[in-house]
Amino acid sequence: MEQYDVPAVVEADPQANATDLLIDRVTATPDLALFALPTADGGWTDVTAAEFLRQVVALAKGLVASGIQPGDKIGLMCKTRYEWTLIDFATWFAGAVLVPVYETSSPTQVQWNLSDSGAIAMITETPDHFARFDEVYADLPLIETVWKINLGDLDKLAAAGTAVTDEEIERRRTIANGADLATLIYTAGTTGRPKGCILTHANFVELCRNSAKAIPEVVNTSSSTLLFITTAHIFARFISLLCVHGGVKVGHQADTKQLLPAMQSFKPTFLLAVPRVFEKVYNSSEQKAESGGRGAIFRRAAAVAIEHSKALDAGSVPFGLKVQFAVLDRLVLSKIRSAMGGNVKFAVSGSAPLGLRLGHFYRSLGITILEGYGLTETTAPISVNLPSKFKIGKVGPPLPGVSVRIAADGEIQAKGVNVFDGYWKNPTATAEAFDGDWFKTGDIGEFDEDGYLSITGRKKEIIVTAGGKNVSPAQLEDPIRANPIISQVVVVGEQKPFISALVTLDEEMLPVWLNNIGEDATQSIDEARKNLKVIAEVQRAVDAANATVSRAESIRKFVILPKDFTEATGYLTPKLSVKRNEVLKDFRDVIESMYQGAPATEGIST
Repeated sequence: MEQYDVPAVVEADPQANATDLLIDRVTATPDLALFALPTADGGWTDVTAAEFLRQVVALAKGLVASGIQPGDKIGLMCKTRYEWTLIDFATWFAGAVLVPVYETSSPTQVQWNLSDSGAIAMITETPDHFARFDEVYADLPLIETVWKINLGDLDKLAAAGTAVTDEEIERRRTIANGADLATLIYTAGTTGRPKGCILTHANFVELCRNSAKAIPEVVNTSSSTLLFITTAHIFARFISLLCVHGGVKVGHQADTKQLLPAMQSFKPTFLLAVPRVFEKVYNSSEQKAESGGRGAIFRRAAAVAIEHSKALDAGSVPFGLKVQFAVLDRLVLSKIRSAMGGNVKFAVSGSAPLGLRLGHFYRSLGITILEGYGLTETTAPISVNLPSKFKIGKVGPPLPGVSVRIAADGEIQAKGVNVFDGYWKNPTATAEAFDGDWFKTGDIGEFDEDGYLSITGRKKEIIVTAGGKNVSPAQLEDPIRANPIISQVVVVGEQKPFISALVTLDEEMLPVWLNNIGEDATQSIDEARKNLKVIAEVQRAVDAANATVSRAESIRKFVILPKDFTEATGYLTPKLSVKRNEVLKDFRDVIESMYQGAPATEGIST
């Protein structure tokens, strides 16, 4: 059993809670811009650390005046925006606990999160959020108060709390210590009903303090980031707190269609994203170049960029390659950098493997993508790649204060400052999740000689074919999903004679691609999936993935489905992971049709 332990570099403070992250920042740099708010003219206006604290205290006073008591739980359904973190800290300053609800949650999911947690109040952002909550409001007898951000209720709360004293807020904010509950975050429910993860104040405090020391090139008072992935998820929630602790300026843009204009005006130094975002930027750039008759030069620039990055890893870039890269960088790559604001030096990627090709491409673009690994149960990161010793394709060594081991069956297990305190009101699930002090992640991985972790699959997703071959779906799915016209891939074949796949088309990229090859760009997804050129392109992506595995592991058949997997249809989690069990259940007949009386023949699409 391999094990790597990285000692904490910051001494633990058992009495500290998450509010101390803000108090310490204001003490150190009261006039530092901690946030920036978008203005009507497309610009940004800064919010200093001291001003943010003033707003937090004012809102906390409003919560206290409204009757919120220490330990009370407040639900929040809100897109990624400044007010999310404002509410987060105000809740802690009032001594209460926030229960995030994904803004894409169905009424049933809203009802479960709020009832299971015992929330006594709810905050919604938009009329749509309130409408979904209102469908189940009658089934939530504990909910006494509802505030609506869109109706100005936060300002009303702050105005109503002026009689509450600073001393009372200070008393409440210091009630909790490190071992106390800081938040309940519900799992995405990929394998069943969501479970509430008990994250403590120490999880946030100790992880923030140690993580900032691990990646000082990213987290410092000269850095800035534009958050666009949902703050209700632990990934962005942790980063938002890490930025407060580290003095990083944060802007928000929840509308991904407005992301590029926002990046150009905000000019972040690092980004937080899932691999699908990086794939989209690459594919959009390629198809835009194709539309302008410059597809060939883009592909040449991409190939040279990847070759250049690999040469850097090898320790020497040949002179001829340097010259080619310099020319193509000026002609092509510099324009992509400019489109992303021009200042992005780092990106933190999680939730799925990025892939070597994109890692090398962005590295030569001047953007080091630091892949990390973690779960809700580990307060986000277990490990992260280090700028000082960067390895493409790895998710880095354990963070300071974290230990990781690989069990006999290959499962990654972790313990340390980041590991949660169990599942809310679910001792059975908690017991099943631990081996002594070690949290069982359910993922399969391996270490290299430097203790850098690689994720090779998901334990529960390993497919065993009728011939006894173990197949990790991710190894096939990730490269196929990188194709511009493909949105999602689900590899199947449990106890079947060969491996097959369900494929969905990308509704955004497909029309651009069709137009670029001279096909009707207005055809529907259902029409496009029967188009021979579309089928051939999917086959090309499948063939490329098959080339990386043995024949026994290769995809012999695939079906292109008439609709995509989305959060709205219940097949994707908020972090865009496929709910595999739901897909396997609902598309059982489609899957069976690929095996009924049919030989295992490559190149066949049904």
